Amino acid sequence: MGRGKIFVFIQVVFCNFSIYAQFFNLRQPNDSASLVIVVDPHSQVLHLMQNFQIIKSYTISTARAGIGCVLDSYKTPSGKHRIQEKIGAGADYGTIFKSRINTGLIAEIDTSKTGTDHDFITSRILWLSGEEAGHNKGGHLDSYNRYIYIHGTHEEGLIGEPVSLGCIRMCNSDIIELFEIVSVGTTVEILE
Repeated sequence: MGRGKIFVFIQVVFCNFSIYAQFFNLRQPNDSASLVIVVDPHSQVLHLMQNFQIIKSYTISTARAGIGCVLDSYKTPSGKHRIQEKIGAGADYGTIFKSRINTGLIAEIDTSKTGTDHDFITSRILWLSGEEAGHNKGGHLDSYNRYIYIHGTHEEGLIGEPVSLGCIRMCNSDIIELFEIVSVGTTVEILE
């Protein structure tokens, strides 16, 4: 990598860090040891942060339709959320959930870039509730009532591309790991 490319890379990393730092100056919870999830739809990355430091990053997939909070828009909602419910503890890797119920079926994990005709929710579910009245909480904007989750997917080959119907998709091993780390009540910030 040439000197110019290294300089540009450092600028991009510094810029992203500055954006996250500014963001958290406004939104960091009172308990500085608290974990915070930051979803960046532009880079298709979910960061797990503690004390203003990124401790783990995961490649994800947000909505194909983009960012938005309206019911039936199939968009990923922005703003401050919390994990309202954790569903699927102890389920087998690739377990398919329908209406948040363990079906007992195991999905075949597709690593191709073509996708399938299904939108299976697999392995674990972190069900989000919006925290901003009039933005992602209440009425036709309510993330919880829109069933917005962070969840596993059988279409792992599409992770890293915006292809979901509004939820935040993760690889199955990643959602299982994240599920064990976070708690009900953990803050989730979804950037615009």
